Amino acid sequence: MIKPIELVIFDCDGVLVDSERIAARVHVALGAELGWPLAEGEVVDRFIGRSHAAIREQIAARLGEGVATIWSERFEQLHREAVDAGLAPVDGLPEALDVLTLPTCVASSGSHEKMRHTLGRTGLYERFAGRIYSATEVSRGKPAPDLFLHAARQMGVDPAACVVVEDSRPGVRAAGMRAFGYAGGLTPAERLEGHGTVVFHDMRKLPTLVEEG
Repeated sequence: MIKPIELVIFDCDGVLVDSERIAARVHVALGAELGWPLAEGEVVDRFIGRSHAAIREQIAARLGEGVATIWSERFEQLHREAVDAGLAPVDGLPEALDVLTLPTCVASSGSHEKMRHTLGRTGLYERFAGRIYSATEVSRGKPAPDLFLHAARQMGVDPAACVVVEDSRPGVRAAGMRAFGYAGGLTPAERLEGHGTVVFHDMRKLPTLVEEG
């Protein structure tokens, strides 16, 4: 028997804040500059939803450790500048949070510093303060399930009673629990489909999906 939902675990980038487009744009620019030309679709497939360490590993394997270090440092700088210039919450997200009544938390591939910045810039940090978990806290990032299991454990909820809201294929695969795949961003809906996953396009519909279980 399927357990009722007791906890909603949100990814951050692309689910709470509309930052995946910024990240993809920066990676495309850095690839052109540093010797790995990438189209936006390739960035989505290779990088979006993965931890900083996993992305760096791919770059190092392709271009070497020195270039991977430069890429990482430049990405942090350019991403921060773009966030400061105009990051917004995902469309419909604040309204969905206003309606949700179940406990919530955040589990993201990003660092705590990055989330403090992006969530802070969009006025969302205080909504989740004290309930924010990063891939830096576990040994394996997405698509391993470690981060979501860590978040459920910290929140004291059985993973079978959790649902993950994700916008990337690695994130949906990592859930190891029920998932709502948000297809309103960069990842095509068909890339989010899978067993135990409900794909949706409008964040305002999330409370209804949670209520229906």
